[in-house]
Amino acid sequence: MTGLILRNGVVIDPVNGIRGEKMDLFIKEGKIVESLKERKAKTIDVSNKMIMPGGIDIHAHIADGKVNVGRAFRPEDHQSYVMEKTDITRSGSGFSTPSTFMTGYLYAKMGYTTAFTPAVPPLTAKHTHAELNDTPIIDKGTYTLCDGNWFVMKFIKNGDIEKCAAYISWLMKATKSFAIKIVNPGGTEAWGWGDDVRSMDDEVPNFEITPKELIEGLIEVNEYLDLPHSVHLHTINLGRPGNYINAIETTKIPKTINKNRQTLHMTHLQYYCYGGSDWNSLCSKAQNVADAVNKSKNIVVDTGSITLDPTTTMTADGPMEYYLQSLTHLKWANCNVEGETSMGMTPFDYSPKMYAPTIQWAIGLELPLLIKDPQKVMITTDHPNGGPFFHYPRLVAWLMSRKFREETLKGAHIGAEKKTDIAAIEREYTFDEIAISTRAAPAKALGLEQYKGNLSVGSQGDVSIFDLDPRNIDGNDYKEIEEKLSRAFYTIKDGHIVVKAGKIVDTHNGSTFWVNPPQDKEVENSLLTELDYFFKKNYSVSLASYPVSPQEINNPTCIQPKGNGINLG
Repeated sequence: MTGLILRNGVVIDPVNGIRGEKMDLFIKEGKIVESLKERKAKTIDVSNKMIMPGGIDIHAHIADGKVNVGRAFRPEDHQSYVMEKTDITRSGSGFSTPSTFMTGYLYAKMGYTTAFTPAVPPLTAKHTHAELNDTPIIDKGTYTLCDGNWFVMKFIKNGDIEKCAAYISWLMKATKSFAIKIVNPGGTEAWGWGDDVRSMDDEVPNFEITPKELIEGLIEVNEYLDLPHSVHLHTINLGRPGNYINAIETTKIPKTINKNRQTLHMTHLQYYCYGGSDWNSLCSKAQNVADAVNKSKNIVVDTGSITLDPTTTMTADGPMEYYLQSLTHLKWANCNVEGETSMGMTPFDYSPKMYAPTIQWAIGLELPLLIKDPQKVMITTDHPNGGPFFHYPRLVAWLMSRKFREETLKGAHIGAEKKTDIAAIEREYTFDEIAISTRAAPAKALGLEQYKGNLSVGSQGDVSIFDLDPRNIDGNDYKEIEEKLSRAFYTIKDGHIVVKAGKIVDTHNGSTFWVNPPQDKEVENSLLTELDYFFKKNYSVSLASYPVSPQEINNPTCIQPKGNGINLG
């Protein structure tokens, strides 16, 4: 592989304390290196162009069963947004649910090189990885749904953390997963009985376990296994007025403290900052939730911000989607994956002329502006729920420009100004803070800081270059910020130039990250005997439906945690 020399770029790399320094960058054999001999490398003049590490999306629904249902039941979404075939790229379609190839292209075009897809039911892991194999350029990974799993609930109810850890260890290895995901803990199982959970102390039908106990137990399992990412939590009562109380309550749950990192990731937090008793009295409680996050030493969050677009909502939280459909009366789909989850999908239009969407939009900006440390808050849309991921540059422009927020408010429903604090917030993000929230913070939260989120020697050669000089641009230039960040001047993946002047020039395949937790073979064999019997008695598929081999994954990259409590023999 020919080395690359990037000359005279303006580098933004907060991890290394580089904040707008003009310098050269060197890449060889897919990694950042200290120097290169010019005659043996390709040199690119990027004078006065902004250089950052490749962007990282820590939470985006880009593959799995519900994404495909979302694609299938909304042909109108695909008709409106089409990408034509080129000599290098395949055609694609879909605004809120782009097709697989198109997803990789769109991420690369805005300088992103990594995206993790959450909420994958274990039984659908094979199909999900097949989709990710079709998603070019970017690195990928999956989070495995564990909260509604009958075995997880049984082991935690019995206080058998070691056995639960052994089960999850086997599950993650079998499905080639990266992290533990919780969605509406206990609520998805209750939904199978036409019910839901409303408080942390509600009991899950037939299991005599509460949401709080599930969260506590899985945090303990996660730390026991020393998994690189913390538990990734979608807590109870998503999208319901008054739920900010649940969010604050959730921040107080983790008792396990890991001095090296957070022990809980609260995802798409915007949807948990709602005050009021119904949709007519909806108001922002972002300040209250931000205060709780600011005080917590072991919680990080992503925003789930709103881009003010029509979109397709989808989640493993089946009862929430049914609730949303009952408000909009639009079409709705519900899917069950036996013994694992119940997911739902329905369209939604975040029109700036409507009361609730404008308040949601404001909250999605209030949160990152009110959380003091950008290392604790990552910019997402919970794609596609809050809007498509390729409108991240618009979110960045809003965060960097009070003027842009004011202009948007002028054309929005008056509720956003009256029922939120967005108009009074003066803070404007810097490019430093943007680089942290979209690169350094997600890399650290994932436990991948040795690979990603920075331009240190030895890090992956994932680099995004934009045709703007961060030293000469401010919040008044919000149109240019959005435009330039939407169309990377160069995107470099593993040392390969994949985007040039906003166009895909190479479809280099990225890697799939997965975790192989340590296992006690004796415990595993005993567990598998129990699982096999249970599956034959209760499931319509065999246990053999789970395992995904490394050969079924493009460029598998295995992370091997040490484990804290399992006897390796």
